[in-house]
Amino acid sequence: MNHDPFQWGRPSNETYGAYNHQIANAGVPDNTTHASLDAFPKMHTQQPIITGTSVIASKFNNGIIMAADNVGSYGSLLRFSNIERLIKVGSETVVGLSGDVSDMQQIERILDELETSEEVYDNDGGDYLRAANVHEYLSRVMYNRRSKMNPLWNSIIVGGFYRDRTPFLKYVDLVGVTYSSSTIATGFGSHLAIPLLRNLIPEDKDYVKVDEQQITKVVEDSMRVLFYRDARSGDKYSQVIIKLDEEGKVVFEFTKEVKVENQSWRFAKDIRGYGSSQQ
Repeated sequence: MNHDPFQWGRPSNETYGAYNHQIANAGVPDNTTHASLDAFPKMHTQQPIITGTSVIASKFNNGIIMAADNVGSYGSLLRFSNIERLIKVGSETVVGLSGDVSDMQQIERILDELETSEEVYDNDGGDYLRAANVHEYLSRVMYNRRSKMNPLWNSIIVGGFYRDRTPFLKYVDLVGVTYSSSTIATGFGSHLAIPLLRNLIPEDKDYVKVDEQQITKVVEDSMRVLFYRDARSGDKYSQVIIKLDEEGKVVFEFTKEVKVENQSWRFAKDIRGYGSSQQ
């Protein structure tokens, strides 16, 4: 290591050779050739920078519910408080994303292009974009990027309805792994929220016994627990409920700026590391 005050922290030239300053000032001029690009430094995502934490979702007897807070974290700094991580796609599908926010924005652009091509230009009045189509498309996108060793650093939950109007809820991650369940969560929610959701829906088939009011209450409790125990979460979140009305039509309810209510921090006095309880 070079300990010169003006060069401190850089590897020594004797060990690693002189630093190539052209890398720091790299650009792509108009006369660039493929041969010169081979020497250009790789710029694949190595780790997330600005991140969003948990997304939680569940089926109920008449639809699905999904929630995610609005915090964007830069390491342990809660840098942004207005990041919307639930995306409406088409008329009856919602996509919730956790992980890198810049990659989330790229996925949002991809979904916007998909919606434009399928719903606007390629729709002759027949079938339209459903949750199953969106999930299958995203699973191929994520696996394709993973195969190029340049993944989109996100975990994704897709919710909506099947063609036969039964609730749809599936997951896909940055390497293209997919699964379906009646209760799904990403991030810390997979540890803290899933037990609460599975108290209400212990098996996949049991979601038909749960109504909207019951599942909404559990989601509120889950977001409160996540705010208590996940240092990257916030006290405001967005919530989407997609359900069928009495006539069988899809109702899409998107509620923003939902506040975590009924907070009580009395439990903290018994937890080592909170407040004055350091020993």
